Amino acid sequence: MDIMTTSQGEPASAVRPSMGRKVRAYITLTKPRVLELLLVTTVPVMILAQSGLPDLWLVLATVIGGSLSAGSAAAFNMYLDRDIDAHMQRTVNRPLVTGEVSPRGALVFAWTLAVVSTVWLLLTTNWLAAALSAGAIFFYVVIYTILLKRRTEQNIVWGGIAGCFPVVIGWSAVTGSLSWAPLILFLLIFLWTPPHYWPLSMKYKDQYENVDVPMLGATRSGSQVGLQVILYAWATVACSLLLIPVASMGLVYSISALVFGGWFLYESHRLYSRAVRGTEPRPMRVFHASITYLTLLFVAIAVDPLLRLSF
Repeated sequence: MDIMTTSQGEPASAVRPSMGRKVRAYITLTKPRVLELLLVTTVPVMILAQSGLPDLWLVLATVIGGSLSAGSAAAFNMYLDRDIDAHMQRTVNRPLVTGEVSPRGALVFAWTLAVVSTVWLLLTTNWLAAALSAGAIFFYVVIYTILLKRRTEQNIVWGGIAGCFPVVIGWSAVTGSLSWAPLILFLLIFLWTPPHYWPLSMKYKDQYENVDVPMLGATRSGSQVGLQVILYAWATVACSLLLIPVASMGLVYSISALVFGGWFLYESHRLYSRAVRGTEPRPMRVFHASITYLTLLFVAIAVDPLLRLSF
């Protein structure tokens, strides 16, 4: 596939963006929207680990290090996937496709963020958090992007493990160790990732087929994908309830896990029901619902210990 032209057909080398646009292009390489989920999952877990508010400098240092680490993984991903990005409508405006960033520039940027994030976390938190951060980059880049993404429809299941690391990084930054609570949260995000991403792959089924990337939403029928979404959604909600006895969670989290989990399950079943009936399944409803569900659940994780502390 030819990746040396922009979406308008101009040679990539002919693109000469301004400095401000260049900076924005490099920021785009880090997938800022993904960084929002990093923040949502890291800080609440640090509060839970501390059973209250942890040192604010430690929180800031962990968020900075985690953001640099996630940004590095995203930049590596865009560098490696630039050939397929050039042929998908939803990714055709990424900086490596438009020529705003050169492949060499993106690769140097990715490696720089990887080294800086690891050293930063080592100096400001502890060796375990730094090692887990480096492991997250390796998993996303090597296991998911290089080995799995283009070879198996189960790619997002195992590749999604990279997105589970922020919870264990946040916990280890506070405690210097791991325990059952962060491992349950790790499993929760692992189970949440397929029903979060598969509806998106249903939406862009034709684009994934065009670039021969075997996302489940592009390789199976709507009813088959919907059934898988239901199974993983139920497993996710069940896993969220395990945190109640393990971490001695109170009413705020318990009620939130039941209410928000019930809503997530409703949307998942609705997707399957519409697919079975042959009507438009509206997969993006589940995609957006999954993000809202995870956000609200982790807000509850943060609020619950703070309320218990106040009483």
